[in-house]
Amino acid sequence: MAEENKSCTFRTSIGGQALIEGVMMRGPEKQAIVVRDQEGNLVEKVEGLKFIKDRYPILGMPLVRGTVNFLAAMVNGVKALMYSAEFYPDEEVSQPSKFELWLEKHLSSKKLEQAVVGLAVVLGVGLSVFLFMVLPTFITGGILHFFPGFPMWGRNLVEGLLKIAIFLLYLIFCSKQKDIYRVFQYHGAEHKSIFCYEAGLPLTVENVRVQPRHHPRCGTSFLFVVIFVSIVFSSIVFGIWPITNVWLRSLIHLLLLPLIVGVTYEFNRWVGRHVQDSGLAKVLTAPGMWLQNFTTNEPDDGMIEVAIRSLELVLPSEKGKDEW
Repeated sequence: MAEENKSCTFRTSIGGQALIEGVMMRGPEKQAIVVRDQEGNLVEKVEGLKFIKDRYPILGMPLVRGTVNFLAAMVNGVKALMYSAEFYPDEEVSQPSKFELWLEKHLSSKKLEQAVVGLAVVLGVGLSVFLFMVLPTFITGGILHFFPGFPMWGRNLVEGLLKIAIFLLYLIFCSKQKDIYRVFQYHGAEHKSIFCYEAGLPLTVENVRVQPRHHPRCGTSFLFVVIFVSIVFSSIVFGIWPITNVWLRSLIHLLLLPLIVGVTYEFNRWVGRHVQDSGLAKVLTAPGMWLQNFTTNEPDDGMIEVAIRSLELVLPSEKGKDEW
């Protein structure tokens, strides 16, 4: 009975990401990418992990590590997506542009990959910041331009509601795309396999299939909490300093972003440990769990097989080393 209770309360630090016809899992020692190619075979790629906090301990400190880990996850995620996309090239092959030819001539393949990954991360972060922080500020400023006497608390409220609305519309739009639907199925398979492992059950398709597809430590929940924390922080800051200039407000949003990500990361760590034994943690994770209705879909058995294999490849050599 004690062993059963232990397995039910075990929480792993292993996390993953859905790819194009594949799943990436990241454990305490290794990272694994498993993709099902066009012939139906499972292609595996396993790499040992080196953590930047081991070289620079200060980057592993609370509040600092959130931003560091977020950026590292973005870089690894883009690389994994690019790798999985190689197995499903575009059917229409066009002639390379002059710019592409110039890049191939002046950059090695490794440097070219680093440049593409760096650009993708910058664009990804930039688009997120623009959509969920800058755009709501400008829309609010445009609307309230016609109401100069509008109170600051009201401005903060309108801006916060717009952030949530844009985020919801973005998730709904993505969930309706046919190509994204299958990726979200793999996302569901990733969650189910981790739940199965945390429950102490053998990693079989049958055991994984019946698990929930909504996981409290999902990246969707993280992004929602980032937006919620940004609303709280901006309400406090602009409540003390009532700034209405949209450019200055946007700049302050950007300056607060590393702190917001850091606080959100620490919050998610606490929730991850206590979501099963704390009513407060369950309430706090409820909105993020609900949002996973848009970012996860029920997988088929083939997708579950991919997720299981990816998880198996990153299980630590020492049992319990991955405990959250």
